Amino acid sequence: MIFTFKNRFPNLDPYWEKYTALQQRLVFPARTILLQEGKTAQNYYFVEEGCLRVWFNNNGKDTTVQFFFENEGVASLESFQKNIPSMFTIETVEPTTVLVLSKGHFNQMINELGENPDFLKALIAISFERQRHYMNEFLSRIRDTPQQRYINLLKERPHIVKRVPQHYIASYLGITPVHLSRIKNKLARKK
Repeated sequence: MIFTFKNRFPNLDPYWEKYTALQQRLVFPARTILLQEGKTAQNYYFVEEGCLRVWFNNNGKDTTVQFFFENEGVASLESFQKNIPSMFTIETVEPTTVLVLSKGHFNQMINELGENPDFLKALIAISFERQRHYMNEFLSRIRDTPQQRYINLLKERPHIVKRVPQHYIASYLGITPVHLSRIKNKLARKK
């Protein structure tokens, strides 16, 4: 997270140095759970290299909500801020290096940096961008067919298709892997 803002706010360099030192760099193999659904979030994860998947158990079925790649950060924010159980699991998809900032250090950083109006504006802009993305995802689930959702994924986030196993992509699209194979075959025949 810190590196996301560092270049935009050089006047805050003393803070960056302080909080960079408080982050812990950890390397995890694929399929490592960083936060289990039902547990309370204690860390903010910034992906330095690799991919994280956010998912939840939907009546025994694994449902993927989102993927996070290099230079993106994630936490179960509601759990993180309100000290309540997380509604989802955060898991590595591939070998992943993350920078981990504990809840205490994260809150301390936000309180200190929150005094800078430009930093607050950047945080708000990032929050709005993420909200817009989630709203588009939500509307697409209602409005679009699975085939159209896959086409949108190919256009808007092709790196997911290149790096994420097909069964996770199917889960993300809300379909079975077999249905995804049919969609891919149908699209391939149209070319």
